[in-house]
Amino acid sequence: MDQPRILRIYLHPPMLQTARAGKLGFLNRMTRLLADRGWQVAIHWSGEAARKAAPDLPGYALFHMERPTHDRALTFRRAYHYPFWRLERHGERWNWPVALARFDPATVDADATRDFAGRLRGRVLPGPDPVRGDHVLIPLQGRLRDCRSFQTMSPVDMVEAVARTGRRAIATLHPKETYDAEDRRALDALARRYPNLTIGGDTARLLRDCALVATQNSAVGFDGLILEKPVVLFGMSDFHHIALNVADLGAKAALARAEGHRPDFAAYLDWFLRRTSLDMMAPDADDRLLAAMEKGGWPV
Repeated sequence: MDQPRILRIYLHPPMLQTARAGKLGFLNRMTRLLADRGWQVAIHWSGEAARKAAPDLPGYALFHMERPTHDRALTFRRAYHYPFWRLERHGERWNWPVALARFDPATVDADATRDFAGRLRGRVLPGPDPVRGDHVLIPLQGRLRDCRSFQTMSPVDMVEAVARTGRRAIATLHPKETYDAEDRRALDALARRYPNLTIGGDTARLLRDCALVATQNSAVGFDGLILEKPVVLFGMSDFHHIALNVADLGAKAALARAEGHRPDFAAYLDWFLRRTSLDMMAPDADDRLLAAMEKGGWPV
């Protein structure tokens, strides 16, 4: 059955207010491209009720960092740093085409990638040159005591796996997550058991001079790649290609190999951002976005 060319964009604050004020470039570009093709576009407040009702409404839907609710809906999110975005059919980053693709550093120009990586670092992570210190940074996310389907172990068990190596380890808390008393007790118990483990600290500062990053799939791990830090992933992710993956190697082996891990960081960043995402500053940004919408099933 043909659907009317109506797009409903579902957002949460503060992005909702930003988009309604016309200050979100990605959505402005999408709206312009669709309006030029006869579409009507409206922005709505997302939430449980809106998501439940969306499949029964005519037209198409777009969610931000939420799982699409039906086969006419897509999700979008920034590819870690502006101006790079992704428009996808699935909410799980580890199932996106980029996650399933093979990275080959031989396919990118070495000089161009070094220039790009240097400019990216200077723009998004300005500051002194990073150094390889002696501590392992463990940026925590949420649900510390749960082992979810995309994880090899719970975050608490991940912290213990790192602490068990005897290396100095610092686990930092996510500023937007809520940790309950049981989470705190679990972390405190680990800190008492392992004198080399510290809980809390300034994640951005600790990242710049850490030896490596151990994480489930935190965006801090991606920033670690920008600073040329080895990354050990305990969960599934879209940026796993040059990381050491616990699912493949086991925690002990992955952490042991990190010291000598020197992948081609610059080539990977170029491939992951400029070649596989939607670069909204690229000369062909309109064509890329239209192609992504068409691939997602929208009649553009």
